[in-house]
Amino acid sequence: MTNYYVQQSIQIQFIKIGGMSNSSILQIGTCGQITTNDFLYNTGGYTEPAPEAEKNGGTKPPSVTPLVPLQSPG
Repeated sequence: MTNYYVQQSIQIQFIKIGGMSNSSILQIGTCGQITTNDFLYNTGGYTEPAPEAEKNGGTKPPSVTPLVPLQSPG
C-alpha cells in the first residue's frame, strides 16, 4: 500500500451549481476515499407493507385557493 501526501491550496472566485440530486457529489480538490452511507429507519413503527398505490391517486386533486389573487388568463 502506497501513501500519497498532497498539499493543495484552492481559491474559488465564483461557482454556480445548477442543481444537485440525491446521489450527486461535488468534489473540489483531492480525496483519498469516498465511502457511501445508507441508513434505513422505521421511524413510524410500521409492521406491514404500504398499500398498493392507486393509478393517478384514485381521486381528482383538491381545489386550491392561491394565497395571492391571480388574474384570469385571457
